[in-house]
Amino acid sequence: MHNKSLPNASNNTKRSPSKFLSALITGISISTIGALSMTAPTLASAKTVQPSTANYSFTVEDKYKGTATRTLNKSGNTWKYNVKARVAGVASASQNSTFTLNGNNVIPTQASTTYKLLGLGRTHKLNFNPNSKKVTSNYKGKTTTLSMPQQAFDDLSLEVQIRQDLLNGKFTGNYYMAKKDKIEKTPFKKSGSTKITVPAGTFDTVRVDRIHDDDSRSTSFWLAPSLDYLPIKVSQINDGKKMDLELTKVN
Repeated sequence: MHNKSLPNASNNTKRSPSKFLSALITGISISTIGALSMTAPTLASAKTVQPSTANYSFTVEDKYKGTATRTLNKSGNTWKYNVKARVAGVASASQNSTFTLNGNNVIPTQASTTYKLLGLGRTHKLNFNPNSKKVTSNYKGKTTTLSMPQQAFDDLSLEVQIRQDLLNGKFTGNYYMAKKDKIEKTPFKKSGSTKITVPAGTFDTVRVDRIHDDDSRSTSFWLAPSLDYLPIKVSQINDGKKMDLELTKVN
């Protein structure tokens, strides 16, 4: 890493959550998947994703190289999904999500995202209350209560919901995500199937693309049916920053 690039990264942090970190955080999750009824019936026969640990390598702007680990665990009916990513000596990001499963439906309870750039960073926390149909968002010391008439998700529980829907033939592409100050409709579409090769091997995959309002942005995911639709590859362009992520190992 050339030292001359570091002051720019520091300045970005002072202005806003760094565009670099934005690429890092949205790249390590599938956030970056219609509307589910808050009272959807239980589907006792629904197929369920299985606990796993997966390692990835990623590149941001073809010069920042890093690693990421995604771990999905289950205890009783409580699921925890953790993602950690880092560019050595420059930046790190971590995400976690806790949720339950009611048949095919993922019901998040809480989530947090923490990022750091050159030692400076922020944390965003979400608390979901499906009974009151509200989400509480806490960021930079400000707490915002969001109305949730339809089920909304954080980044990681959204990934699991998409995987559940693909496993059970329920994918519609219409989902809602809880942001810092709003709940936003987040549409996706399936864009065919293909075989791809990554460091972890060769996989048959289904491609899922996020539909952006801005044509200059793009986000594509390649998900492997043989691994409960675990992301095998992610490619994204956001704010002019290109990010590519590939699976290196799965347990």
